[in-house]
Amino acid sequence: MSKTGGRAAAEQAETLALRALAYIAADEDRFLRFLASSGTTPDDVRRRAADPAFLAGVYDHLLADEALLVAFAEAADIAPEKIAAARFRLPGAVMD
Repeated sequence: MSKTGGRAAAEQAETLALRALAYIAADEDRFLRFLASSGTTPDDVRRRAADPAFLAGVYDHLLADEALLVAFAEAADIAPEKIAAARFRLPGAVMD
């Protein structure tokens, strides 16, 4: 894959992660669980929302909770597997 293609894929992954963050933030209980599990504050979320490493953490949060992952996938009309694949386009992904 070319560097340009890799950047485009990363940008698509970032966009999907922002959609996931918006989905999480739209529900107070989901958002409070995210804040607690990530150790962030609402100000941190606002400040870091464009940071690819932070967005990777949004994916990690989704992937750690199958019910949340499936609910977001349904809301976004995307296969859960595509969400998992998008995670590997952002920093910190561990490949087996």
